[in-house]
Amino acid sequence: MDVLVPFAAAVLSFRLASLVVRRYRAHPGRDLLLWAGSLATFALASAALAWAAAAGWDDRSFRAYYLFGGLLTAALLGAGSLVRAGRGWAAPVVLFYSGAALGVALAMSIDPAVRGNTIPDASFHLELFPARALALVGNVAGTLAAMGVSLAGIRRRPLGNGLILAGVVVAAAGSALAGLGQGGGSVFTAVAASLLYGGFVSRR
Repeated sequence: MDVLVPFAAAVLSFRLASLVVRRYRAHPGRDLLLWAGSLATFALASAALAWAAAAGWDDRSFRAYYLFGGLLTAALLGAGSLVRAGRGWAAPVVLFYSGAALGVALAMSIDPAVRGNTIPDASFHLELFPARALALVGNVAGTLAAMGVSLAGIRRRPLGNGLILAGVVVAAAGSALAGLGQGGGSVFTAVAASLLYGGFVSRR
């Protein structure tokens, strides 16, 4: 069960990301590309959970999960919302941030080494700087941007913005309830990805 649920969440999120890319081809916009990237990182984080559930956690699966789930998802989501609201500067900023996040995830020192079958606590394995601090900045900034833009436009587009708000809340709840394990956390990821997808396509 702990393998099948995150695997299913990964497949679903990849499918939703591909649908957003298809929509981008019909109606080009950098917001759609960034939102597709956010859904793709949802998928890759879920794939890392499936990997860890099948083989046990180690430093490699933890790096992948931390990069895609901890560093990139919220930042790309927030940047897409800002670009949709006319803040074009958010695209190059998140591109720079994503490069920095990739470098940090590859170079960060993990001590003690990750082992076991439960989702690791980053505070136990990583120093505050740079990895955890960068994740905090990306998650807080991305979440606030997505929620702020959605709240500001909810009267004009109540359905799309409401779905995005709901998706952000569900994703945050899934992160907070890490004790549910790989399977339980992935249910939240799948629901959040579905809500966000509905919000993305409803707002175009």
